[in-house]
Amino acid sequence: MSETTRVARLDEIEGYSDEGRPTWRPIRSALGVAAFGINAWEATAAEQQLIGEHDELGQGAGGHEELYLVTAGRARFTVDAQEIDAPVGTLVFVSDPASKRAAVAVEPGTTVLAVGGRRGESFEVSPWERSADALRFWKTGEWDRAIDVLAGELADRPDSAGTLYNLACAEARAGRSEDALFHLRRALELDERFRDNAVGDPDFESIRDDPRFPVAA
Repeated sequence: MSETTRVARLDEIEGYSDEGRPTWRPIRSALGVAAFGINAWEATAAEQQLIGEHDELGQGAGGHEELYLVTAGRARFTVDAQEIDAPVGTLVFVSDPASKRAAVAVEPGTTVLAVGGRRGESFEVSPWERSADALRFWKTGEWDRAIDVLAGELADRPDSAGTLYNLACAEARAGRSEDALFHLRRALELDERFRDNAVGDPDFESIRDDPRFPVAA
């Protein structure tokens, strides 16, 4: 087979997931796709949030228009408050980066393929996805490796709240309390929405009793 051709089954691409959350399969990085973004989310239970509510203009977003394809099961999309029933084979195209979109799995095993890119521009990996490359080390407990990936991303995008938050999580897990508190505070300065996440995030158990740890507003 040609060196420029790669073949894989979706279930062969190593996925990452936290307990109670869907499995993320990083198709783009696994296959070396450079022209557009493509990844998949697979539900481990019914009524699980497959695609978190977001637009493509906020912190960590890429400004992409996005196409979603339900390849297994059944999903329930919401786009700008409009609910869309999406059985297997359904395509949902969101062209406006400002549109709010989300999807919930109606059935366990529901899988959604997401393809995206910025119209009229060369593709760049979104800050969110670059940070997410570190998630594999949450499963193995290789916190120093996670920190290295996230620190590299932060050097390129020092004002990415999502990267700062994830870096603080890894540093707290690694016992680097001072670094974790510093980066968490900076993440909240840039995006206050991370405050509620931080209060219940198990990654911060080691620093939760520190008087400098942020509390819900």
